[in-house]
Amino acid sequence: MTGLIITFIIWTLIGTAFIVMGIYECFSKRATAFTFGFWSNAKPLVMKDVKAYNAALGKLWIVYGIIFILLGTPFLTGHNSPYILLSILGMLFESIGAMAIYTIKIENKYKKQ
Repeated sequence: MTGLIITFIIWTLIGTAFIVMGIYECFSKRATAFTFGFWSNAKPLVMKDVKAYNAALGKLWIVYGIIFILLGTPFLTGHNSPYILLSILGMLFESIGAMAIYTIKIENKYKKQ
């Protein structure tokens, strides 16, 4: 049982890192736009309103972190629990959803044409 609690604590710390990153982006006064995700090795896009774009991206990361933490609760149910599939599939759909929201809503709304 101790291993499951440690697993959940690590999962929660990762989710908290997403939330902290989102809060930092929401209240940042940076003149350049943040990029979406760690995998993005591209130059930041030119945005119409950088502050609003960063705030929207920060809110996305905060919601992502909260859902991430909630998806980790099946780790507390036991080693052979079928509910752990909820965490795995939930992360898959959460990540795809976040990418879709970013591409369809946030990027299209703030990108300079």
